[in-house]
Amino acid sequence: MTMRASSVGRSWSSVLGAAVVVAATLGAVACVPGPPPLTPPSSELTGLANVRVLASFDRSAGQNAESVAPDADGGAIVGMVRARQVVRVGADGGIEVLVAMPAPASRTTPVVETAQVTGVARDADGTVFFLYAAGQGGLTGIWRLVPGSTEPELIVPMPADTFPNALLIDGPGDRFLVTDSTGGRVWEAPRVGGRASVWSADPALAPSRFFGANGLKLHAGAAWVSNYDAGTIVRIPLTQTGASEAGVVRAAGLPGVDDFDFTGRGDEILAAINDTSELVRIGAHGSRRTLLDGRDGLQGTTAVVVRGEMAFITNGALRAGDRPALRIAHLVGG
Repeated sequence: MTMRASSVGRSWSSVLGAAVVVAATLGAVACVPGPPPLTPPSSELTGLANVRVLASFDRSAGQNAESVAPDADGGAIVGMVRARQVVRVGADGGIEVLVAMPAPASRTTPVVETAQVTGVARDADGTVFFLYAAGQGGLTGIWRLVPGSTEPELIVPMPADTFPNALLIDGPGDRFLVTDSTGGRVWEAPRVGGRASVWSADPALAPSRFFGANGLKLHAGAAWVSNYDAGTIVRIPLTQTGASEAGVVRAAGLPGVDDFDFTGRGDEILAAINDTSELVRIGAHGSRRTLLDGRDGLQGTTAVVVRGEMAFITNGALRAGDRPALRIAHLVGG
């Protein structure tokens, strides 16, 4: 496989708490009983049905699934951290390796040392974008693979001391947004490629021991970012120009939270909890329920993406004996 780098410039120029219910009574009544139990709004009632494994991956070959982007045919694009691969999973479960990135000469990737393919994204025309965290050597950044090609192109170089993790295409902003897990930041770059710059370095995104900013989604006029070490999901409002405002923690108590997505029912979230191998539903008003866990086959849950009524869920499965896989499920209720 031949790879080329584009001629871009090389300079690197809430908290989840209990719901507060205010009950108003019409008229005074003697011996009024306590308020009835709170009935969660419909936006908090999403569950899963028809959960099944769409594809199992080869752990011995390093195919530890890290990220997922739904494809047009009901399948998905998946990033594999240790194999340094991007693969396509068809709707029938078939697996095709699209890219296998070369290992850099030195083991200088921040924190994890070894180079890894992390976040993936897919454009409407089928172009695949992916992140490579490779440390020194000029390979770290956003790569592009156009349909029909086997030659990925580095279109947004990023500094060697960053760990680009989640990749998002911001259509209205005509840009990419990327989380930097070791730097605790979100970067932005032109969608056509070019120079990356820091979009937010909010203190709520900082790591404390391993990774800070991790998962990333746009929703309701804001960028939402998970913090792996802090166990939080932070909402960062966007200004009219697309700049960032101060972040606010909207969910907490989720240590090891990796990727997440919104169900389409208000602010309700499905979160992949890597450390405990869970998929957790976080209601818009603070309720929380584990929908899937190790008993359902989750092992090092890394990513969840919702498209319509379908959820795609990946297992990183980095521990010995684990089985990396891509699961799909239907959203029900709500």
